[in-house]
Amino acid sequence: QVQLLESGGGEVQAGGSLRLSCAHPESDFRINAMGWYRQAPGKQRELVAAITSGVRTQYVDSVKGRFVISKTARNTVNLQMNSLKPEDTAVYYCAASRSQLPYRVDYWGQGTQVTVSS
Repeated sequence: QVQLLESGGGEVQAGGSLRLSCAHPESDFRINAMGWYRQAPGKQRELVAAITSGVRTQYVDSVKGRFVISKTARNTVNLQMNSLKPEDTAVYYCAASRSQLPYRVDYWGQGTQVTVSS
């Protein structure tokens, strides 16, 4: 069951940019935080970036200064990925929480492949 709808992703050369978008198909006032996880081959899934309804943001150290998370509506979130590196290659999953990330995940996206070529 796909709960969040994702768009974007694809393949890009190192140093390029991609923009991911995610939205809940229907308005859900219970959502407090949204974000993006990623899972690379041989690695655990990690929370890359998150944003709360109060517009507070958090990023994993490896993407600070390169990625920007933002929202255009309560149930819509974007991830602008700049200066992409081959190490960013992974399946990216949108997530939403009625509480906080990473402590609680109530909705997941289907996952979208991001491939960065060197």
